[in-house]
Parts: sequence; structure tokens; C-alpha cells
Amino acid sequence: MSETVNHIKPLGFQWEALDPFLFCVHHEDFFPKGNANLGPDKKELVGRNIGQDFQVKDGWRMYHGQTVPGFPPHPHRGFETVTVVRKGWVDHSDSMGAAGRYGNGDVQWMTAGKGLQHSEMFPLVNQDTDNPMELFQIWLNLPRTSKMVEPHYKMFWNEDIPRYEKTDGQNRKTKIELIAGRIDTLAAPVPPPDSWAAKAENEVAIWVIHMEPNAVFELPAASPVVNRRLYFYKGDQLQLNDTSLPAYHSADLQADQQINMTAGEEACSALILQGRPMREPVVQYGPFVMNSKQEIDEAFSEYRQTQFGGWPWPQDEVTHGTDAKRFAIYSDGTKEER
Repeated sequence: MSETVNHIKPLGFQWEALDPFLFCVHHEDFFPKGNANLGPDKKELVGRNIGQDFQVKDGWRMYHGQTVPGFPPHPHRGFETVTVVRKGWVDHSDSMGAAGRYGNGDVQWMTAGKGLQHSEMFPLVNQDTDNPMELFQIWLNLPRTSKMVEPHYKMFWNEDIPRYEKTDGQNRKTKIELIAGRIDTLAAPVPPPDSWAAKAENEVAIWVIHMEPNAVFELPAASPVVNRRLYFYKGDQLQLNDTSLPAYHSADLQADQQINMTAGEEACSALILQGRPMREPVVQYGPFVMNSKQEIDEAFSEYRQTQFGGWPWPQDEVTHGTDAKRFAIYSDGTKEER
């Protein structure tokens, strides 16, 4: 390790993160063919702890789903989720009446704010072939001043996400998907208005980096006060200056120093989370992230009384049909289709 690259750690299912981020979860499931209800056949569920299935069996998990994999209604308050879907589909529904289906490169950025319920189901839309899925869900904290804003979400559709591309002296390419932040003159889509990422001075960056075998790329420097962590999730080896990072490991990078990245013999993919820290107290209890225990207690009390608006859908495991068409319906009734 060096002064510019340190705190190298192996990655698990849930990845630790630095302020202003809370953590990141990497889902990778090789789901089988789906049935007419967009779930696996009943025989595929034998031997699973249905309702709490986080043990990888046959390459996939049901999570909290009973018949469809995923996460039926659950509440959030005080932070944001950024869901980056690499492969597969997510069906979103929430207590504000909003809904959507997105996947295969799309990103949903949801501000939980003062509180809402939502479900995130993983529909197995392919009945003739397998249904591989990979996604990152990143939890980004909200500052004290924005903890109780109105909840909402934005869609960053795959075709609208900017791609930065750089070719090294040996004609090997590095491509970066900009979900938040900017590189050179290229900027990511505008984040939700109450997000810590909405202010440029916070230098929030969410970048997905793809490097061809043996490609070389110079990661640009940021401000010295910025936290920057790299998650190397695909490939054999990644060189960061003089430090060799093994596969499926993370490393903290000195943000105000340029980092020379060199891919190994295999193509490499990495996620970078970067931002100016909030330096506020963080008290998390399950789905609520506030600044004090009293605020956590208040969140639980309010949720018990109001259910954050209740659940307007006829079932918990809400899916949106067998047609693999992307769409978003927002709480004001506005609809987008892709």
C-alpha cells in the first residue's frame, strides 16, 4: 500500500462506504426461467428459507420474496437509494402510487426524505431462457437539512447516461458511465434537487469504469477534502499506481492525487463512490437513517401510526406484466416510456 492507495479490503455482499455514502450492496443472481407469475417454478423453491432467502443456492436468492425474488414493501427515511441495474429487471412500486420497470443499464435515484414505503421486485420476464441479474444499490446519506423533504424518484435511462471514453497509447479503451459527477467537460444527469449530489461543491461522483485488458487510464484528481473509494468487482487484477489490487477488493484513494490505473490480463470493471463528507452524526436503525436516536424513535413511531401513507397496491409483490418494456409513473401521474 502507499499514501495514495490504502485500506485494501475484500468485498462481500454489502460493501462498506465512506461519508457521504452509507454502503453499497452488490446483487448478482443467475435466476432460472420464469413462470407465468414472473417467479421461479415451485420446484425451484424447495430447500430455501422463503421470506428470508439470502443464502446463495443454485446461483441465486429469493431475498424477502415469497413467489417473485426481491423486496416486498418496506419503509425508508432520511437517505437516498441509487439503484444501478447492470443486467435484468426491477419492478418499482411505492406508497405514493408511483411505479416503474427499469433495467439493463438504467438507474433509479430515489430520495426517501421524510418517509415512504416501496417494493423492489426482480421479475423473471424470460420464460424460455434464464434471467441473469446484476445491480448495485447505493445508499447516499441526506444532510440534516434535507432529512424530511418530500420523497420522490428520478430515472436515468441507460441511453441518457453519458459515457466518457479514453484510449491509451496502445489503443486500449477505458469507458466510464457517469451516474453522478463529471469528468472533463462531460457531466452526469442532474441529481434530485435535495440530494447532497445536487451541489457541485460536494463533488459527488458515482462512476462505473470498464477497462479493456491491459488498458491504462489516469484517474483525475479531486479536492483534498473528498472521500474516494474504488470497488474492483470484475477482472483478475488492477494496478493502482504501485499497488496491485486483487479481484473483488476495495481501496481508498487519495482524492487530490492522480491515480494511474492499469488493467490486468482480463477486462476490468470498477465502481467509484466519491464525495465531500457531511461530517454529521449518523444513527441508522434498519431502514431509517437519522442524526439522533430520538429521531429514529420518532421515525418508528410515525411509521406505526401512518405507514408512511399506506400501501395502495392490491398485493405486496407487485410486478408489472410480462412485457419487458421500461416505464416510469411518478407520484404526480406523469408517465415515461422507453
